[in-house]
Amino acid sequence: MIRWLTGILDSPLRTAEEFWADVTGSTLSPRCGTGEAFVTLLPAYGDAFLRMQVVADQPARTHLRLHVSDLTAEADRMVGRGATILHRGDGLVDLHSPAGLSFSLVPWRGESVWPETEGRRHRMCLDVPSALFDVEGRFWSEALTRERPTPLNVLMQPVGDGPPGMHPHLVCADRDTEARRHTAAGASIVRVTADRTTLRDPVGREYCLTL
Repeated sequence: MIRWLTGILDSPLRTAEEFWADVTGSTLSPRCGTGEAFVTLLPAYGDAFLRMQVVADQPARTHLRLHVSDLTAEADRMVGRGATILHRGDGLVDLHSPAGLSFSLVPWRGESVWPETEGRRHRMCLDVPSALFDVEGRFWSEALTRERPTPLNVLMQPVGDGPPGMHPHLVCADRDTEARRHTAAGASIVRVTADRTTLRDPVGREYCLTL
């Protein structure tokens, strides 16, 4: 059973870290991990659910980290549902979903306190090729079994023949005002539709503002 979810923003540079701290109302933790690649976005109160990682390659991208009580049992459960294991490390299992979405399993460290995020809500949108949408939907509906809600929700959208991926959704009450705040912090607007505003962060990662 999944105990907590964390969104990992993978970036080739540290350029976007202050940006994401600003737009999510967070502060940056001390750096950690091999080469000090990781930094956590700390909410004003409660347990964190967003981290950033410096990676060696481009483009900037996003993946999910699933916190579990038993790595071996959960890895076996994911494989039984159609996932593929890419790597097993010390306290980490990297996998691909049936459609090729990257995600990781890590040990649960007791995260449970709902964070204070200044009224903002956050989602991870899974971008799934249309031909695999039903298969991927069944996988994630079973894989994300949770005993309680977590502050990072997950949704899916079909992308036709496009590649699989993930991108953040930030839910806000006023998209226009929020978009101005984001562009002032360093984002650029890609497009505006009836239900979302798509932007790029300072390292080129697309994300959306939604209502």
